[in-house]
Amino acid sequence: MNEYLILDGYNVINSWPKLKLLMNESLEIARGELIEIMAEYRAFKGVNVIIVFDAYLVKGSTKKSEKLRGVEIVFTKERETADSYIERLIVELSKNRRNRVSVVTNDWTEQQMVLGGGATRVSVREMVLDFDQIKNKINKKIETPRKQKDTLSDRIDPLILEKLEKFRRG
Repeated sequence: MNEYLILDGYNVINSWPKLKLLMNESLEIARGELIEIMAEYRAFKGVNVIIVFDAYLVKGSTKKSEKLRGVEIVFTKERETADSYIERLIVELSKNRRNRVSVVTNDWTEQQMVLGGGATRVSVREMVLDFDQIKNKINKKIETPRKQKDTLSDRIDPLILEKLEKFRRG
């Protein structure tokens, strides 16, 4: 089964407290952080992640798609909303019954469209909680080997360790 997680990029940025703070500094920085977060999420969960950014008001804009760190990034074309792009994408992906599609958004209208299209909706709050749990699991996995490698020589002052070594060698 292929699992897809689609994000309404700007909606997520505006609803995720950490990203909203970054957006006050720079929209580019907030977008970059969202991509980094989702790349980490994708690597841990093994899902296909697609982030859709709205370029509705960008004159002359054509649809652009690229992959960064395994995450597909889509900028819609001029006069195309992220919502309409996501709606078409859900229909396309749902044609194959082996695909499982979820959409992250806080937009109520889009949530209704997502459910009607056969996908699962995930609120931004749920996404934040899920990501925080994943970060905790990753940190625990990293911490376990550190604890296992903790030896007496790692805890002793280097000068005392040197004196003990001299004493041992006689």
